[in-house]
Amino acid sequence: MPYGFSFDLSSISKSFFRELSRVAQRRKLHRRLGVGARHLAERFRLSEITGLNVSDTLLLVEDLIDIHMRNVAERERFTETKKRALFLPHCSRKYMDSRCQATFDSSLPSYRCAHCSNDCLVNRATTLGKRKGYDVYVLPGGSCIQGILEKKQYEGVVGVACSQELQMGGQCLKNIGLTGQAVPLIKNGCANTSFSFRSLAKIL
Repeated sequence: MPYGFSFDLSSISKSFFRELSRVAQRRKLHRRLGVGARHLAERFRLSEITGLNVSDTLLLVEDLIDIHMRNVAERERFTETKKRALFLPHCSRKYMDSRCQATFDSSLPSYRCAHCSNDCLVNRATTLGKRKGYDVYVLPGGSCIQGILEKKQYEGVVGVACSQELQMGGQCLKNIGLTGQAVPLIKNGCANTSFSFRSLAKIL
């Protein structure tokens, strides 16, 4: 299930994400739970900037660190895969009403991007994913993934979602023997969510 709180990290300094990567690498070696997350939260004043309380801030940062660690651990195996899928969240579309021309395929279920807005994050991500050879799905929720994976024979998966859903998705992939990479949202919610296109491009 998603977080019980909303967050927006889009205004956080990019150096935060670079430091997050370094902390994840150190944690892989030492597993000093909580220390790295607390240091990052305090150094970049995350509670102050996001308005989250300390415990929610630490939970979010811990999850981001764990996701990065899982990406690093799975990267070599992932690069050896051939048939891949990219799962995008429909809540990152520019419009969530009739201005979005995406069609919905209930048999999957997934939206099919119609590329109607050049500045739509989902449009840009869909175009990039297809160019890289991925089958792209714009999902109304994480519960759709298992059905798609049962119908298709993918070797690798890239998922974009909130950190908590990515954690559960990673465990699901592990249970069925698939490898994947994850791109966490930097702004969550039910609409106008956001992720780093640069991070996605690097993962793909």
